[in-house]
Amino acid sequence: MRLGKRWSVLLLLLLELSAMAQKLPTRDEGLFQMQIRDKMLYHDSSVIPDGAEISGYLFRDTSKRYYFMVEEDNTPLSVMVTPCDAPLEWKLTLQELPEEASGQGSGESEPLEEQKEQTTVDEGTELFSYKGNDVESYVAVSTPSGLYELEILSTERDSNFKVYATTTPESDQPYPELPYDPRVDVTGLGHTTVTLAWKPTPTGFVMGQPVHYCVVINKEHNFKSMCAAEAKISADDAFMLAPKAGRDFSPFDFMHFGFGRSENGLGKDHGLMSNKISRPYAAKSKTLDIQKVCIGNKNIFTVSDLKPNTQYYFDVFAVNSATNTSTAYVGTFARTKEEARQKTVELKDGKVSEIFIKRKGSKFLRFAPVSSHQRVTLYVHTCLDAVQVQVRRDGRLLLSQNVEGVQQFQLRGKPKAKYLIRLRGSRKGASTLKVLATTRPSAKQPFPSLPEDTRIKAFDKLRTCSSVTVAWLGTQDPNKYCIYRKEVPDNYSDEQRRREQNQCAGPETRTKLEKVLCKYFHSPNLQKAVTTETITGLEPGKTYMLDVYVVGHSGHSVKYQSKLVKTRKYC
Repeated sequence: MRLGKRWSVLLLLLLELSAMAQKLPTRDEGLFQMQIRDKMLYHDSSVIPDGAEISGYLFRDTSKRYYFMVEEDNTPLSVMVTPCDAPLEWKLTLQELPEEASGQGSGESEPLEEQKEQTTVDEGTELFSYKGNDVESYVAVSTPSGLYELEILSTERDSNFKVYATTTPESDQPYPELPYDPRVDVTGLGHTTVTLAWKPTPTGFVMGQPVHYCVVINKEHNFKSMCAAEAKISADDAFMLAPKAGRDFSPFDFMHFGFGRSENGLGKDHGLMSNKISRPYAAKSKTLDIQKVCIGNKNIFTVSDLKPNTQYYFDVFAVNSATNTSTAYVGTFARTKEEARQKTVELKDGKVSEIFIKRKGSKFLRFAPVSSHQRVTLYVHTCLDAVQVQVRRDGRLLLSQNVEGVQQFQLRGKPKAKYLIRLRGSRKGASTLKVLATTRPSAKQPFPSLPEDTRIKAFDKLRTCSSVTVAWLGTQDPNKYCIYRKEVPDNYSDEQRRREQNQCAGPETRTKLEKVLCKYFHSPNLQKAVTTETITGLEPGKTYMLDVYVVGHSGHSVKYQSKLVKTRKYC
């Protein structure tokens, strides 16, 4: 029996390759590894190498054929196809080899005209067929010699896929083995976190092969293969260095690694990850719809900074670091807990409320005047960092602004209107503030007026070994100013100084020994609203922190910016 014209040239190529690429039923491993490293040998070829995974691409409704030759009867065979982007249709058929096309043949090709005249007399025997998106295999413990054809088709869309074939399935272990329980378990669930755990693959500690794990997170569905997940991730996504071993991190929170959310890739001060595949890394999708995080060989991982009350799908893949082949665990999904509703603070007309906001947290305040009103006056006094203030009247946004220090807002009123005030804290740390809302137009301002510049200036030429002279600005309103001093060490840090910058902490928090004096002053002319004071009784060569408090009519005080001064050591 002769092969048809579509087989003749290919068969000669297979016979030529078989002499150097296959020696069944065992392989020359040295020669095999050398050939696999030679990418040109199998690039864009229809020949499936024995014992190596190849990648391919299909155009929709255009099938591809791959060939694999078995020279001896009673040879084991395993063929595995992995769909990536779309379900595939594939079938494996056996075409018996002609007697003259054996490994001992001359290898001389037939004249081209004779090949054209030949016709196919045997389409082969179908051994296996499959349609779907699962990773499926054909396994036989004994197969006859012959030419095996693998035909693959994608009817939905253009698609990637992978193929692996071997005649030594017992000795080949390119894919990590799954444990007896291959499920991924959710061991912890929070508003923004999910903790995953899975049993380790036996391939790592039993067979001694280098294995690491990759976790894929998305909001749509589970993936059945690594290449299916990678097909969803853009090819030019940046790779980022992961934190030190033993520390979990969120693939959604890229600020942990010093990167912004721009699409320009890595900054000039951030290097790419090394080529060692065993080192943890993360792949970022520009759309943030899917994330892949490779975490080394640990089998517990916590994903954080997720959205509350949102369902996520989690997949774990064991990856052979030497061959870059992977095996999928049975994925899972979980919905994060619903965010707890924050308690709304009720504001009373004309009374000051003290509010605490945790770092990056929020607080809601509600103001519902009992009587008709034309306007609402809102006072906000931030004690530490700036706070974002949003005000809505009956759902309509009236105000959105960052506030630092003391600020007053005039809001147009409406009969029976209700006001919702949202305060959002700083990223730097916790915030405290005082808030007052009133509908009384004649009400006195609870907080003292402040100049635009609240710094304390020190005169270097007037410094002595026992005194310093300072000045600060005032306003047109007659206010009471109290100045305090405190000796601090020479290495007094900016962080220590920041912790003491609570503008809401008044003179009542200071000791009598720290008090220098209190006085009233103002000026109708703002250009002249400045006062100076000489502080005496200091020790030579010492550092002091000076604070000025301005006290309002209602007793609420505001602190100026602290000033560090140092007396002269020698006079």
